[in-house]
Amino acid sequence: MKQFVLTLLGAFAISFGAQAQLKAVAYTDGAQKLNGLSIAPQKGSKTKPGILILPAWKGIDPHAKRSAEELSKMGYYAFVADIYGEGNYPKNTQEAGQRAGYYKNNVKEYQRRIQLALDQLVKAGANPDNIVTIGYCFGGTGVLEAARADMKLKGVVSFHGGLGRDAARLNNPITTRVLVLHGADDPYVPAAEISAFQQEMRDTKADWEMIYYADAVHAFTEPEAGNDKSKGAAYNEKAAKRSWARMNTFLKEVLQ
Repeated sequence: MKQFVLTLLGAFAISFGAQAQLKAVAYTDGAQKLNGLSIAPQKGSKTKPGILILPAWKGIDPHAKRSAEELSKMGYYAFVADIYGEGNYPKNTQEAGQRAGYYKNNVKEYQRRIQLALDQLVKAGANPDNIVTIGYCFGGTGVLEAARADMKLKGVVSFHGGLGRDAARLNNPITTRVLVLHGADDPYVPAAEISAFQQEMRDTKADWEMIYYADAVHAFTEPEAGNDKSKGAAYNEKAAKRSWARMNTFLKEVLQ
């Protein structure tokens, strides 16, 4: 009888599926150890779509983890990239600004760290021909750098990301679809930067969209940012829900 009950419980677990968990993944960039997070989809798909998540300027945070878990429920493989590497994680906003600034000014190194994380997503089981990358703030800048590097992606989604680039850089054709979800009142992205980005999209013949969210400033998807809009970075529940829904539609459009 006991064996029968154990067998029945095992069948029940298989039938309904165990909830996928985030798993730590150690990988390297030369001698630098990197610590990403991987999660499998909670429901199978023959096309095995994958989402690479690039976190904000403080590195892997609760918001990036929640996004990965939600994407797993939606049927995607997900991997949260570690851009900074062990021993280099910011302890405060000042250090975060310095770390993020370094990679913004050394885009080849940023692009390499993104590609290494992309490789880990594929290694985890995602179809290399069926991947989108999304990013928040500093990570939103990163997804645009992935598009500029012509990485093997179906699309990129930037949530309240920086849009700037060195004007001296040559424009290369952008072959992946680009979706930018932007706070209409974001004080950290000046009008000149927006205008230059949009011109870049035209010059590179990109298939791009840019959507503005009313009353939203920087970090509008992140509850940890608080609700004080006067600080320039604050959570906006309505914009967060609308932008996530738009991303979901985008994923269904570009992934098989």
